[in-house]
Amino acid sequence: MRILICDDDSLVVEQLQKYIRNFFKNISLKCPEITCFSDGESLLADTGEKDILFLDIEMPGINGIYVGNELKRANDNIIIFVVTSYSQYLDDAMRFHVFRYLSKPLDIHRFFRNMKDAIDLYTTMAINLPIETKQGVHTLPASSVIAVEAQGRKVTVHTTLCDFESVHNMQYWLELLPKNLFFQTHRSFIINFEHVTNFDRNLIYMTAGLSAYLTKRKYSLFKEAYLLYLESMR
Repeated sequence: MRILICDDDSLVVEQLQKYIRNFFKNISLKCPEITCFSDGESLLADTGEKDILFLDIEMPGINGIYVGNELKRANDNIIIFVVTSYSQYLDDAMRFHVFRYLSKPLDIHRFFRNMKDAIDLYTTMAINLPIETKQGVHTLPASSVIAVEAQGRKVTVHTTLCDFESVHNMQYWLELLPKNLFFQTHRSFIINFEHVTNFDRNLIYMTAGLSAYLTKRKYSLFKEAYLLYLESMR
């Protein structure tokens, strides 16, 4: 893991570094690499891994909104914290799916809570799943799986890359997939919350034009689980 800080205020950068180190010390883990930038241009020029970013909005040169959009376009899995005193930028920041919006001055307790959520999300996204077909085994991140669908004895794993016909049954996938990210909506469908675009009492609409059945008895459970998932993303 690599954590980045981009802010032209050296005091804020120093405070963020201290909070990050204290967070990992409190959970008894070695602190990852922390790399700091004072402007957006130097951050965008950086070629290293970008896992978690603390991003200021108002900086010399290009602003944080532009930087965030560019980084999300290059890597949709980057976890971005917007750190700023200017709440009027919130709407623009949310458009590139900012993970959290932290106001200055920073509150350490809120910071720790949000860092825990970020680490949980990073861990989930880092999980790689083996998809075994008759042709071989394909390994993809869990976040790329849109849904698993059963049609008779045929089990299809729909992913952002393509569809795979799995040699395993639905029970195998139900046990394998991370419980905080996936939900069985019907005996024929297991869906990934991340790819849900809308739902009603009968169907769940997903990315790539997919839809999944939702049984009446699971509607309330699904709704509750999905809202909890959305809350964890804020």
